[in-house]
Amino acid sequence: MDTQRLILFIAFSFSILLLWDGWQKEHQPKPQPEVVTSQVKPASDQLPSTKQNLSALPATQQVVSAGSLTSGQRINVHTNLVNAQIDTMGGDLRRLDFTKHSETHDKSKNFVLFDDKPTDLYVAQSGLLNAGLPSHKSLFKSEATDYKMLPGKDKLDVRLTWEDNGVTVTKIYTFHNDSYLIDVSYEINNTSATAIKPDAYFQMLRNGRPPADDPKFIQTYTGAAIYTEAGKFHKISFSDITKSKEELPGKKQDGWIAMLQHYFLSAWLPAGNVQREFYTKEVGPDLFSAGVILPVGEIEPGQTKSVKVELYAGPQEQDNLKKIAPGLNLSVDYGMLTIIAAPLFWVLSSIYKLVNNWGVAIILLTVLIKLAFYPLSAKSYRSMAQMRVLGPKLAKLKEQFGDDRQRLHQAMMDLYKTEKINPLGGCLPVVVQIPVFISLYWVLLATVEMRQAPFMLWIHDLSIPDPYYILPIIMGITMIIQTRLNPTPPDPIQAKVMMFMPIAFSIFFFFFPAGLVLYWVVNNVLSIAQQWQITRAIESMKAGHVKR
Repeated sequence: MDTQRLILFIAFSFSILLLWDGWQKEHQPKPQPEVVTSQVKPASDQLPSTKQNLSALPATQQVVSAGSLTSGQRINVHTNLVNAQIDTMGGDLRRLDFTKHSETHDKSKNFVLFDDKPTDLYVAQSGLLNAGLPSHKSLFKSEATDYKMLPGKDKLDVRLTWEDNGVTVTKIYTFHNDSYLIDVSYEINNTSATAIKPDAYFQMLRNGRPPADDPKFIQTYTGAAIYTEAGKFHKISFSDITKSKEELPGKKQDGWIAMLQHYFLSAWLPAGNVQREFYTKEVGPDLFSAGVILPVGEIEPGQTKSVKVELYAGPQEQDNLKKIAPGLNLSVDYGMLTIIAAPLFWVLSSIYKLVNNWGVAIILLTVLIKLAFYPLSAKSYRSMAQMRVLGPKLAKLKEQFGDDRQRLHQAMMDLYKTEKINPLGGCLPVVVQIPVFISLYWVLLATVEMRQAPFMLWIHDLSIPDPYYILPIIMGITMIIQTRLNPTPPDPIQAKVMMFMPIAFSIFFFFFPAGLVLYWVVNNVLSIAQQWQITRAIESMKAGHVKR
């Protein structure tokens, strides 16, 4: 089996797995929406519980009617990066869109992360745990309904108030200029005659469906994730939440919890060495919560205490995430090959800073990878060239021994030994390169910086398929040329399969992001040039020996 066939087989198998996984995601039965008629329970049964029984965390139960949330008055907030809508019911952050990121299929609209539509339910909620204190189901008041970041200002405060039983609670959203960080804080003023000891919870609530602009035939992760210094980063899928398979850490002094999707995330980021408890729960049909609970401490009569947690809701820009919280950049997850993928992304982003075009950066990175593996590739192509030169002799052996496979195999081994050729000599170099190819695949797929990044001519977005399928067709042509440079397989059926593969690959790559196809095209062109040069040199050398 020559090395080019090994490359094609592995790449073909990898593509089949990706497409099959994507097809299953696209065509799996969707859960039918259910109307939940909830009997209202005491507040203590509806909110996250703390401390006593960690295995029971949380007891959060959302009151859901026909898949929608109860609403109060809307408060609109505008900064240079986000447009937000806060609902006075609970002070929920019900809608958040980004001014610097547009929808995948409609560039005239902003990309929406949070939304309270039943079909796209994904909101940020918070509240206090103590009998008589406001939760995400309590009605707040606001002095205004429209807020806008003024020129020259670094931050914008939105204040909501709640008052009952001698306790005044002020919930404050602080938006920052040029930042996707939002501070969510509570000021609790106890003017009652007795002390109170509340805890505060901060959670994301969302349905289990992937976002509408998720790639159709490529599986990406949508679900929760958690990070602590002890446990490091790990994902918590919606299916694991449903089955209660995930064991969450106990009380911690560090860490954060997030909801991830392709290119974007939201995360609650408690600061400092504040004690915290994390929780996840299925709170309704196809509805999940993930959050963190923090103690506020005892508040004596006449005292005021506050608690604050930062909420990051924005794109997975790795350079920015590193600066915000430890481990937050790990939300861009390359899986088992992170050790290879992370340096590849660093090189890719460094090239981009020089050329200011992600398509050109992909081309230059492909050239660098090709140069790094040049000696290994050359060994593979020499092996194929030698096998190509031996083609006529192998054909004669097949004619001589006919269907006697044992004698034919022995004669071929003797010929390889005489010619000092190892038919599998190029396999190891190819196997060594495979992890790099797969790592680069995930880098190009997961990089939000590639989203809606133009290349040139008809390629206006490297993160979506080529709209005219020109790159996949060019890739198919390069694969046909590569096939012609390879030794012809002795088996006629195998030869037909090898001729069919370029067409099959072109069809598969119709659905792949243009950035990935661009990488394959450049890699194929460079491989053709290298293989042609080596094949010509070996064939010329063999021809010279024959003449003498």
